Amino acid sequence: MASLRSPSQPISQTQQIYLKSFSQEHDSLLPPTRNVSFHQPGTPSVRRGVVRVSNQAQAWTDSIHVSEVPVLSCEEAIKRLRLSRERHKGTQEFPAMYSSVFGGITTDPAAMVIPMDDHMVHRGHGVFDTALIMDGYLYELDQHLDRFLRSASMAQINLPFDRERMRDILIQTVSASKCREGSLRYWLSSGPGDFLLSPSGCSQSAFYAIVIKYLYSSDYRGIKVVTSSVPIKPPMFATMKSINYLPNVLCQIEAEERGCFASIWLDSDGFVAEGPNMNVAFVTKEKELLMPKFDRILSGCTAKRALALSEELVKKGELKGVSVRDVTVEEGKRADEMMLVGSGVLVRPVIQWDDQVIGDGKEGPVAQALLNLILNDMKSGPLTVRVPVPY
Repeated sequence: MASLRSPSQPISQTQQIYLKSFSQEHDSLLPPTRNVSFHQPGTPSVRRGVVRVSNQAQAWTDSIHVSEVPVLSCEEAIKRLRLSRERHKGTQEFPAMYSSVFGGITTDPAAMVIPMDDHMVHRGHGVFDTALIMDGYLYELDQHLDRFLRSASMAQINLPFDRERMRDILIQTVSASKCREGSLRYWLSSGPGDFLLSPSGCSQSAFYAIVIKYLYSSDYRGIKVVTSSVPIKPPMFATMKSINYLPNVLCQIEAEERGCFASIWLDSDGFVAEGPNMNVAFVTKEKELLMPKFDRILSGCTAKRALALSEELVKKGELKGVSVRDVTVEEGKRADEMMLVGSGVLVRPVIQWDDQVIGDGKEGPVAQALLNLILNDMKSGPLTVRVPVPY
């Protein structure tokens, strides 16, 4: 058994509570000599569910005042949740949330919670997706929803409603929010039920959605990226938009620690894969728009829309062609242009990858043209990609 703390170190509040409670309430259970075997003299030892405290630890706790933790009613807990929201306001607003657990939409941020026994919380058994809100329209809602349902099938999560009902709930949630610019994010979990590994104890899957209000502004400034040292997810999990984003988070942290915007993953064969939450694209010296294949990475809705819109650049002669295939690191680094593509960044030019400057080290014309095409598509594209919200 590893020792908990050396005698010279201060004990934590948690240890104070345990030591105090056991020393006061369970003295009669201890051996008369109170001499027990510790890894470090003066530290508590836990054996067979019994905590025994040394005399030195007892002396430490005698002078410590431990405040009681309040037991709150539902009303008191909600009141504190509201106060916490007011004291810790972030940069984003959440004007509406839907939960199938309580079967409706709430506009009270204090009620925007999910059960702790939901398997999405403690087992990561859930999937999610998103859609941008622009000028009162949901951009590519159906394309994202289709991918959402594919992810749910791969994760073996049953649907609580059919597709049309889920789509209707999402639109109504945005309508209730009154938000005309921002994003919609939604999740499907195996549901609440217990804290076991198997979802068999969950009576029904759970569907959640939240509206995030913010003013969208595209940033076209060139960025730097690095090759990630964090292992990429296996294809089965990389192609599924699950909530298990720990590798993605570590990938992003690594980039920020190295002074870069994002990290780039390579697949198991060493080919260019994707970023932590965006796809990667290149413009070759032959003026071909190039993207890595989607068979081992997430099929980005914005990336696929960019590929479709880029045909206009081919017609204008700004591109010679469009291709989706394996891309080597060497090919990517000697490209004229490199860019990240995704719903969070739309199109963001990359001017340096590791120590290699991309092209002439400036933002390229194709990245700018693609960004303009997507922005125009979001504002005035066909109704196949723009779903009006009835406010």
